[in-house]
Amino acid sequence: MSGGQRALRLGTRRSALALAQSGAVAAALTAATGRPVELVEVTTFGDVSRAALAQIGGTGVFVGALREALVSGQVDLAVHSLKDLPTAPARGVALAAVPEREDPRDALVARDGLTLAELPPGARIGSGSPRRAAQLAALGLGHEVVPIRGNVDTRLRLVTDGELDAVVLARAGLVRLGRADAVTEVLDPLQMLPAPGQGALALECRSDDAETAALCAALESAPTRLAVLAERSVLAALEAGCSAPVGALAEVGEGDDGVDELYLRALVAAPDGHVLRLPVTGPVPDAASAAALGRRLAADLLAAGAADLVPALSSALSPALASREPPAPPAPPLHPGASSTPLPDAPATHLPGMPGPLPGERV
Repeated sequence: MSGGQRALRLGTRRSALALAQSGAVAAALTAATGRPVELVEVTTFGDVSRAALAQIGGTGVFVGALREALVSGQVDLAVHSLKDLPTAPARGVALAAVPEREDPRDALVARDGLTLAELPPGARIGSGSPRRAAQLAALGLGHEVVPIRGNVDTRLRLVTDGELDAVVLARAGLVRLGRADAVTEVLDPLQMLPAPGQGALALECRSDDAETAALCAALESAPTRLAVLAERSVLAALEAGCSAPVGALAEVGEGDDGVDELYLRALVAAPDGHVLRLPVTGPVPDAASAAALGRRLAADLLAAGAADLVPALSSALSPALASREPPAPPAPPLHPGASSTPLPDAPATHLPGMPGPLPGERV
């Protein structure tokens, strides 16, 4: 233990992906602050249950046990996949840092190196996400979506063993596990809009632990925090959980006046493949502005009929519309306006600041 300092106890789930993510955060914290960090493994309800996430609640099933360990003092900080965090604040817990985001896009891992367009009608594609399943249906390619659970290796094995023709996973997880070589196609957000916060990590500490919060701040990425805050504000305003068929992706860039500009797009999808997509753009000089932009887009989605596509969102309809501001003219979207039709031939694009494909990957 360097300099006699007590090691920070970092709580993590036991999965290979969680351990890889937490190990990377521990190494980065030690490099940035000189403070030693040790991992403390915690089992969460989501790790034990084999039921579909939508059946066991989705929201917070991977988070609760880590937060309990944090608040009780068993650990000093915890690392989560940010997309798994409930949007409601937790008592006694603070979001200490949001490190720079990994690639937020989804990825296809298919037999024989195939892409989505090359998989024949009737091909079986595994996914445990209603958001992904609905967007796959929206593409109109005639694929069958098969619900799956399990860790990354389990899902990849379903393809290599021939039980499925392909699976759709977050590219960030594959990269963090050193399995990016398995990707046969990186899915453009025009085809598959990611989950709010996908690819980002969250470092939480106790709200009264100023020392740990200050150490974690060394890993903070302000643009990433603004982006994921806007995305998750859409989710919160829709009163939807992390397993809901809602996608959102924000990009932060410098505006003409030196104030950060945020381009945010979101969708709500029905199981039958009907999809409502809308964009919004605006200046984000601070976190409150990013959150307000997300709420505005959620209100626009509800006004355009999102609750008709997903009735579970109807409880958010009245409060969201009551607080709705007149929409400002949006920046030209990557596809026109709101759409409830499939986009089978969406062109491939690379988002600004987003890593391109690794050798052998296709987009």
